[in-house]
Amino acid sequence: MAFDSLTEKLQNVFKSLRGKGRLTEADVKAALKEVKMALLEADVSFKVVKQFMKAVQEKAIGQDVMNGLNPAQMVIKIVNDEMVALMGSETTQLVLKPAGEVTVIMMMGLQGAGKTTTTAKLAGKLKSKGRRPLLAACDVYRPAAIRQLQINGEKQGVEVFSLGDKEKPANIAKAAVEYAKDHGLNVVFLDTAGRLHVDEDMMQELQEIKETVSVDQCILVVDAMTGQDAVNVSEMFNEKIGIDGVILTKLDGDSRGGAALSIKATCGKPILYVGMGEKLSDLEQFYPDRMASRILGMGDVMTLIEKAQEQIDEEKAKEMEQKLKRASFGFDDYLESMNQMKKMGGISSILSMMPGMGGGQLKQIEDAMDEKLMARTEAIILSMTPAERANPDILNPSRKQRIAKGACVDISEVNRLVKQFEQSRKMMKQYGGMLSGKGGKMGRFKLPF
Repeated sequence: MAFDSLTEKLQNVFKSLRGKGRLTEADVKAALKEVKMALLEADVSFKVVKQFMKAVQEKAIGQDVMNGLNPAQMVIKIVNDEMVALMGSETTQLVLKPAGEVTVIMMMGLQGAGKTTTTAKLAGKLKSKGRRPLLAACDVYRPAAIRQLQINGEKQGVEVFSLGDKEKPANIAKAAVEYAKDHGLNVVFLDTAGRLHVDEDMMQELQEIKETVSVDQCILVVDAMTGQDAVNVSEMFNEKIGIDGVILTKLDGDSRGGAALSIKATCGKPILYVGMGEKLSDLEQFYPDRMASRILGMGDVMTLIEKAQEQIDEEKAKEMEQKLKRASFGFDDYLESMNQMKKMGGISSILSMMPGMGGGQLKQIEDAMDEKLMARTEAIILSMTPAERANPDILNPSRKQRIAKGACVDISEVNRLVKQFEQSRKMMKQYGGMLSGKGGKMGRFKLPF
């Protein structure tokens, strides 16, 4: 995740505070100096850091904290609370008209920010909530932009409106809104053209669209990996066009993450969603309190639970639980558990939401549970016949040799997987129901054995 380095540094600062017992004012000031440096290195705006640190220091050096029973924890809480306030305090929802009316949303952004893909992601999210969206292809300049939108729309099961690349974007937008009204669609996403940088032609075109159709929401898509540039772009778009909210993309990448902490404070507009991967399902509602919790290394269990509830099939989970109790599972069940993890974003995504899993510690576990190795495991299982997957006991040397050739791996990898699987079954048989969760869907969710 973008904040790994910041998380690791903040955790080290807080660890040093906890180790001191009683705190002096000098202890707190020294720790807060480290927090300040960590935020600046994460590319948070200097002006924002200055305001943030002033607010934290005033509260952290107050009498209530210094004389409290656990001043270290109180300092951490103050940092957490101020970080939440910095990012907007409350979650901001996309404003939509009643279902019987058409809401027009203009999507804006620079080239490379992931605007077209994000537009399709957002349309799919609204469709899953009962809305009837339409994607309008208003980018008539970038090669294959219309085709990209059509492919993503097809994957999401969302209709795409296009008049080709010869019409003016404002005319396409107007025709798309009329089409939506005539066909019972109630959310129109205008996928506008991006540029390599903010220029007058781009702004003029967006203004023309706003003058031609009644735009209800202007959403800016910015790349978190561009750091302070993301903040500058947000300010420029807000000044010239007006924006109602921001979607941050590539927050799962190697960016330092400062944009997420700076945008609300600098341009006054809320972050609505964050893109956490390349898949069309990798778009998360932005919760300031949950993001602060992740940054401070305290995890994000609520989002993890919600992902599980969305992705895990209740009946399959119950069936898996019974198989685990009886130790009667086969390799198909192994595959199913791997697929559950993929649906939830993969092992990296799941671990990043667990408390205490920040920075270097997360990297170590990710290395130990190499996802490439998991892909090779999947290839081995898929090279088995249905009978072999259902009953691993029939795997003799000749069958294993055939499976190794089919998966393009050495037979030693097949033997290792089969041995690991047998050990898992023995352990399940020994412990029976003790390993079955009792916490609803999250309790029944199993990592691969």
